[in-house]
Amino acid sequence: MIYYWLRSLYILLGGRFFWKKVNITEALSRTRRVSILDCEGMRYMNNSKYFFYMDLIRFEVLFRSKLYDATLKKGIFPMLGSQKIIYKKPLKMWTKFKITITVDGWDHKWVYHKQVFEQNGQIIAIGYTKVAFLKSKKTLDLHEILKEAGVTIPQRKPSEAVLALFESDYELLKV
Repeated sequence: MIYYWLRSLYILLGGRFFWKKVNITEALSRTRRVSILDCEGMRYMNNSKYFFYMDLIRFEVLFRSKLYDATLKKGIFPMLGSQKIIYKKPLKMWTKFKITITVDGWDHKWVYHKQVFEQNGQIIAIGYTKVAFLKSKKTLDLHEILKEAGVTIPQRKPSEAVLALFESDYELLKV
């Protein structure tokens, strides 16, 4: 857990003070290497580490964009509503992979991200997340936040496939 917080602090400092700013509606890619700390006994990256890298790249977008000023500086915090991942192939220890985050779309409450793990031009896994922004335990209107963060596109409707991934989440909680 300490590694998670140290890595998050590194991204916060780099994103706020040293790295080039990014546009939240454009794709952002990072190349990573599977370390020994990421692996299970069979020398493959543990499934939970995919979510770890998905968190880090979302943090990087937040800290490197105008979204930071529009949210965290004002006491508005991102809340992960749901995340899904589809695995295709395992990642072996010491190999490099690329993770790319793109915004699939948004509605009044949620922004939907697609995060693709690639190695040697092949898709290894694809993760999907939906994130809302909260202040005082109240979900805020996403359109106002995005406008303040410099997004000039008034609307980007999420794809039907992504919406279908998340549509039964609340039904599953009721069971």
